[in-house]
Amino acid sequence: MKQFKRSLSMRLALAFALISMLSLGIIGVYLYRSLQQEIAWRDDQALLGRLERMQLLLKNTPDIQALLERPELYANMLGNTQHFLWVLDTQGKPLLSINPAALPLPELQASSQPTFHQDPAVPYRLVAQRISLHDKQLVLIAGHLLTERQNMLASYRNTLIIALSLGGLVTFLLGSFISQRGLRPLRQLAAQAGAIDSGQLHRRLHADSDYLELSLLETSLNQTLARLDEGYQQLARFSADLAHEMRTPLNNLMGQTQQVLSRSRTTADYEQLLESNLEEFERLARMIDSLLFLARSEQPERSLALQPTDLNKLVEDLCEYFEGMAQERDLQLVNQCSGTLSAEPDMLTRALANLIANAIRHADPGSQIMIASAEQDNQHIVSVRNQGAQIKPPHLSRLFERFYRADPSRSQPGHSGGLGLAIVQAIMRLHSGSAQVFNEEQGVRFELRFPQTLQMTDM
Repeated sequence: MKQFKRSLSMRLALAFALISMLSLGIIGVYLYRSLQQEIAWRDDQALLGRLERMQLLLKNTPDIQALLERPELYANMLGNTQHFLWVLDTQGKPLLSINPAALPLPELQASSQPTFHQDPAVPYRLVAQRISLHDKQLVLIAGHLLTERQNMLASYRNTLIIALSLGGLVTFLLGSFISQRGLRPLRQLAAQAGAIDSGQLHRRLHADSDYLELSLLETSLNQTLARLDEGYQQLARFSADLAHEMRTPLNNLMGQTQQVLSRSRTTADYEQLLESNLEEFERLARMIDSLLFLARSEQPERSLALQPTDLNKLVEDLCEYFEGMAQERDLQLVNQCSGTLSAEPDMLTRALANLIANAIRHADPGSQIMIASAEQDNQHIVSVRNQGAQIKPPHLSRLFERFYRADPSRSQPGHSGGLGLAIVQAIMRLHSGSAQVFNEEQGVRFELRFPQTLQMTDM
């Protein structure tokens, strides 16, 4: 039963059968009721015709006795044993009776107009009429048994039920056949998707169908595969880059330690070794802290403690912090930020610090680094501009990947361990925003784009 419920083709076939049976059933009921009403109307007209013919016979006959003496005038009028007729006097006594079925005489209230009667408990239908003929009051009663009509309607009803059942069965079989053929491209997609494993994410699905719905499904699945492939490749690159980044300080530690231990050294040599090792340990610790931050930032339940942050003051503090580093390269930090932005201050500080440090490393000596804020396209933008070499366009979309470096000139070691821009992007995602990078005529511009829901007001 579970397998039947899970079969889409069987459910479609069953739906087709139910719909066809419902449609045929409505049509059958309509035809049955129409036939029933048509037969009843024709039978009533036949009864009225018999009353009229009997009135004509009585009118052309001097009296009832003369009519009784000539039974051939009316004996064959009814046609079969299913019909009957009475002629009654004013006391209800039968003057003429044609009653092949020996039915009891009904007690009816007749009037000058034909009146139909039908008792649900008795299987016949009657019509009665009071007439005046030869100065006498007579009551004419004509009727017929309903057995023949009921048998015919029952046969028609049974035929409809059989036809309805056969129609439902044929529709179910045809619906099953059509749904099986119609869902064949879907099964092909399922088979192709099932054949793709982690080592074949570059493969794409192709269905032999021009149907719009299947084309949309194929496109969506291929886009999902493309995203999975890109994520898998990015994970592979991240693993390789992580191994490379950790191997460098470890090799330094091992090489320096082995060199010092190769022969006896003075106390000063050992102290120098420990100081050098400490620098490498600190580098590894910063890298691990950055990786932990990135991992925690991807947790869906992570929430931010947003509060109004004075952009001008925050950037001014960062300019003072990086002033010494900037002066070493003859750079000038220019703060053009204003207003208050609703954000988490520590994270915003870290994101801007990474961008400013990155700009200092790659700016041309003697140039300016501009930090500014603005509103554009319903977004709050904080930008960091530096003058220097541009980034090649193919690298722009991947610049925020972990450990990714566009070219050797941008691979100088920093305090972020190759994760600075990835941390910036993670912080912006936590704020429901994004980090972007653009080439300008004389340099590069990084932007932090906050959604309008994070209000920024002028001071």
